[in-house]
Amino acid sequence: MEEEAPRGRRIFLNHLDSYCGRNIGKYLSTCVVGATLESLEEEEEGDENESPVDPTSTGESYEIVGTLSKPESADLQFAKETYAVSSREELLSHLLECEIILYNITEDASQIEEATWAASALHKEIETFDKQKIFILISTIMTWANTKPFDPENPDAPFNEEDFRKRRSHPGFVDHINAEKHIAKLRKTNKKKFTTYIVASGHQYGAEEGLFHYFFKMCWLGETPAIPVFGDGKNIIPTIHIRDLAIVLQNIAEHKPDFQYVLGVDASMHTLRELIKCISKNIGPGKTERVPKENAFLSKELTQMQVDMLFVNLRMESLYLKENFNINWFAETGLIDNIAQVVMEYKQARGLLPLKVCIHGPPGSGKSTIAKELCKHYKLHYVRTNDVISEKIAHLEEIVAKEPVKVEREVEGEGEGEDLVEEEEEEEGENVEEAKEFLDAIKENMQQNKGSLSDEYIMKIVKDKLMSMPCRNQGYVLDGFPETYEEAMDLFREEDEGEEEEEQPVGKMPKFNQIIIPEFIFSLIASDEFLINRIIQLSESEVAGTHYTEEQFLEALKRFRKINTDDVTVLNYFDELEIHPQFIDIAVYEDFENRLAVSKIIKEVGEPRNYGLTDEEKEALQRQAAEEHLAKEAKEKAEQERKEDKERDERKERWEEWNKQQEEVKKQEQELLEAQSIPLRNYLMKNVMPTLMQGINECCRIRPDDPVNFLAEYLFKNSPDIDWNKR
Repeated sequence: MEEEAPRGRRIFLNHLDSYCGRNIGKYLSTCVVGATLESLEEEEEGDENESPVDPTSTGESYEIVGTLSKPESADLQFAKETYAVSSREELLSHLLECEIILYNITEDASQIEEATWAASALHKEIETFDKQKIFILISTIMTWANTKPFDPENPDAPFNEEDFRKRRSHPGFVDHINAEKHIAKLRKTNKKKFTTYIVASGHQYGAEEGLFHYFFKMCWLGETPAIPVFGDGKNIIPTIHIRDLAIVLQNIAEHKPDFQYVLGVDASMHTLRELIKCISKNIGPGKTERVPKENAFLSKELTQMQVDMLFVNLRMESLYLKENFNINWFAETGLIDNIAQVVMEYKQARGLLPLKVCIHGPPGSGKSTIAKELCKHYKLHYVRTNDVISEKIAHLEEIVAKEPVKVEREVEGEGEGEDLVEEEEEEEGENVEEAKEFLDAIKENMQQNKGSLSDEYIMKIVKDKLMSMPCRNQGYVLDGFPETYEEAMDLFREEDEGEEEEEQPVGKMPKFNQIIIPEFIFSLIASDEFLINRIIQLSESEVAGTHYTEEQFLEALKRFRKINTDDVTVLNYFDELEIHPQFIDIAVYEDFENRLAVSKIIKEVGEPRNYGLTDEEKEALQRQAAEEHLAKEAKEKAEQERKEDKERDERKERWEEWNKQQEEVKKQEQELLEAQSIPLRNYLMKNVMPTLMQGINECCRIRPDDPVNFLAEYLFKNSPDIDWNKR
């Protein structure tokens, strides 16, 4: 019989599917028990000679269990078990199975009461513990928000753990500080069996982002020209990367320090404005704008708790972390110094990696139609050389036009001091002189080339477009560009390559800019005959203003065939980079609008990589669906009523027609009957009626017992047709 594998130390963590719970749980599940107990010196020596310790090799790893905030949450692979707890007794039984209990109250205030109960319930079971249990409360620095500087002469002196008894909570976080105090008292009974710790966490960031997700999302979407800074933005916000918070918790659980209160903050002391400006510069429009504080309360995406957290102003320094723990910081210096890694984490965690597509094909193949449909489906940016050039010229003209306005504002703003400096900083990246020079150069070049731009300017403008933050965030669809191998080399070449690229050995993969290189290449193929027939079928209104006139189209088609039959084509360039083009024969589908080709490309590319629909968009769609349903029902009802009215009218018309026909038939029958009855009537009147009248008179006179028999006998005897003498 096989022996059961040794069980690792079990950690309980509430709300494993929340931002904090998921990231802390995921990190701890990869940790070897006791890894932080090694000294830094031993780690440095071991790095050169030993491979990283594998948890499975020691048989001692952390097992993560816990509750979920939403029962329908997706399966969490890092979690050993998840509980849908229905009663406190059941929850307590799960807590008693764990050596380390982590309760996070930084995200959901409803967990405060549960955390307090859990600690108290465990404390009551203290005599039954075989091993020491550790309870760590993950609280927030908002329990320090109203703490005043202790030294009036040095108001900028940071708070540290030694000041925790003097802390004053924000009014909205009174329950948090009460929970901290209650759980701290439970430690005094028997530390060897049950000990408690409080970690006052700085505002968490990293991975899919926590508090700062509001700004990251706004920057990524790129729907606003400037990112708002609520108030003056000078308040200092203590922060910590979510992975560093997990490392702090790991250290506390393994080191079991004597001190009970720990500040979980990094070494940074950045203001709100500095943080937002950094986020905007690295993933957004690069601009911020100051808006009234009250605007924060109007945002539907920010809760009251999050707004309060954004306005905190604290200088904090954790002495205990530096002096007592073995922390291999991930982002010790804060968000700003590690923004590149943080942005990459954010995009990967939320599946927001850019989708970059290039559509290649002959004129008339439907490149533009397909490109626009892909942009619509995936919410990408459409990149066509003519459009990009026009957009660039308009943008440069806008910058140049701002120069007089900016000068006026500087004159009017004299005396505003620091505020004026901050406003001027917002204009960074928009060098008016540089923009003016470039605009003049473009216009001069266009005059020299009869309205067209030389390749040098086209490359720079298109590359600037691809390097723009919207294209780097969401992605793009390139419509028919680049056309040649040389254009592709110039467009996607690294900026710092210079002339070294020309010296690349033949057959070696060219160097390229990974930020803008397309991920998918789709080449549309079709015969000249098919393309010419397709263009012939276009109406005059569709051809007007395009290059699809007979002469221009044939010339463009001839040029395309020439540059794509050489040994070195633009498709060869992508092949060399192992981005192999996918060929789509549009003639197969016989679909002028290329709907089937678009469906094929969407199937190849896969699911969209964006936020999907917002709550407002979902509500709008639901509302639209409901309206369409009601309209459909009303239309169907009206149609049904129309059909019933029509059928009723038709039945009435048929009935009237039938009645009319019946009357006509009766009339005709009557006329026919009358016509047929004339000879008989004449005969009766001549031969029968006189005798009958005589018989009736005689019957009335005699009054026989049987009048009918008497009348019959009379008619028989007196009939003029019977000659009684011959009988």
